[in-house]
Amino acid sequence: MKAIVWQGPERMTIEDVPEPEAPGPGELILEAEAVGICGSEVEGYLGHMGNRTPPLVMGHEFAGRVVAAGSSFASLEGSRVAVNPLSGCGRCSLCRAGLSNVCRDRVLVGVHAPGAFADFVRVRGADARVLPDAVSSRVGALMEPLANGVHAVRLGGQAERAVVLGAGTIGLVTLQAALLSGIPHVAVVERQPERLDRALSLGAVEVADERDFDLVLDAVGAEATRRLGLELLRPAGTMVCIGLASDDTTLGFHDVVRNQHRIQGSYAYTMDDFEQALEWLVSGRASLGELARVRALDDGPGAFAALAAGPPPAEVKVFLAGAGREV
Repeated sequence: MKAIVWQGPERMTIEDVPEPEAPGPGELILEAEAVGICGSEVEGYLGHMGNRTPPLVMGHEFAGRVVAAGSSFASLEGSRVAVNPLSGCGRCSLCRAGLSNVCRDRVLVGVHAPGAFADFVRVRGADARVLPDAVSSRVGALMEPLANGVHAVRLGGQAERAVVLGAGTIGLVTLQAALLSGIPHVAVVERQPERLDRALSLGAVEVADERDFDLVLDAVGAEATRRLGLELLRPAGTMVCIGLASDDTTLGFHDVVRNQHRIQGSYAYTMDDFEQALEWLVSGRASLGELARVRALDDGPGAFAALAAGPPPAEVKVFLAGAGREV
């Protein structure tokens, strides 16, 4: 089958690789119909992510059709499904406490196992959720990023006034999660006019001279946004850090201590978060508006190079897939 293989920093190739073997009792084989390129994968492409080792088939935001199913999930064969690509061991104290996303033995499709930038991908049947006929596979592929936003907002706790830093895909889904969770005032900081306009159209307000937000949601993760987040935060407020643009950041911690600021990391999501994202997207309560068409896998290396140079303002999400792609 055809796959996009990351060979190392800024090197991707289109390769013929073996198809997945027949699924075990608890597994599915999917023909990918829409696979989103995640910002973390662009950072991985550049060599900035130590959890990815080449050669690697990435792709963890995806939906597709089940072409083979193990005995425990035979009823799903032929169904279109969205997939939670992250699973914990299910046995450790973290998993038992509902923290499977930070299980030390967690497996993320596209990082620890071959991903969906290929004609076919193997997944756990327990991680698949059937899509209604009226819901596109592109919308199904957005459930993974929206689940990140759901998780981050839940970690932030109760708030009356929140601000999202960055209006890329993760910023936009976090914005919607905040609004749909009942936060009455959600502002956004974004320098790119097209992205800002999209965020405002989805219900955000633009930050002017506001300060003293209860909750800051940093969807960028650069040193500048982390510093800005603390400047915008009220005493005893919470900053949730989702973005991963930079690893090292220098912050003045005297103000953190004196203002009793809470800095909270947010990694991925749990199945509860994923299912909330599914509910909001299937119902139409969450949306990123008109989505770009799904491009062929052959376009993958060029798409990654273009995103690494700077995200195209017209596309909120770039989708790729093989021969079974949604048209």
